[in-house]
Amino acid sequence: MPEALAVGTAPSPRACGWGRPSWPARQGYAELVSRWLWSYGPGTVDDLAWWLGDTKSAVRTALDDIGAQRVSLDDGSVGWLREDDLAPVVAAEPWVALLPLLDPTVMGWKARAFYLGAHVPQLFDSAGNAGTTAWVDGRVVGAWVQDPGGVVEPRPLDDDVSAQACEALAAEARRLSAWLDGQRVFTVYPSPAMQPGAGR
Repeated sequence: MPEALAVGTAPSPRACGWGRPSWPARQGYAELVSRWLWSYGPGTVDDLAWWLGDTKSAVRTALDDIGAQRVSLDDGSVGWLREDDLAPVVAAEPWVALLPLLDPTVMGWKARAFYLGAHVPQLFDSAGNAGTTAWVDGRVVGAWVQDPGGVVEPRPLDDDVSAQACEALAAEARRLSAWLDGQRVFTVYPSPAMQPGAGR
């Protein structure tokens, strides 16, 4: 029987013809750092060392290997970007988002104050797992939960969210409720902000 068709098993990468590149560690780190910067950059050496679970020395070598460019961050610290990602960023239109548990957007950096503010204790469980998050224009302003019927309800933590942003979050909650169609999302890592009675 072909490996991919064995009953009760998932197809292996080899059986599907995907293969797996065999890279030396240094080349692998360079590829991972390059991809992280493409998704999350700019970032600091500390961010990357935390995310990779390796040393700052390994990160600095990878940054050199990919020709990463040094930039100044808003707080005055040093960040890094890929050399093909240096174009000025155009200010985005106002936006909101309701992101799920453990979303990579909220888990991507070690230093999180620039988008979480003072909300870290309310948005992460005791093991450091992120709960749901509600975003307005690039910063987290709260969480979201579902009622027993599956209806999504934003849980704001900020007092300074504008009326327009609150309306946009409510509209996004209605859209997500319709998409889920009564299906409840299993909350294996509920943050304090997701607990009954939480929120402002």
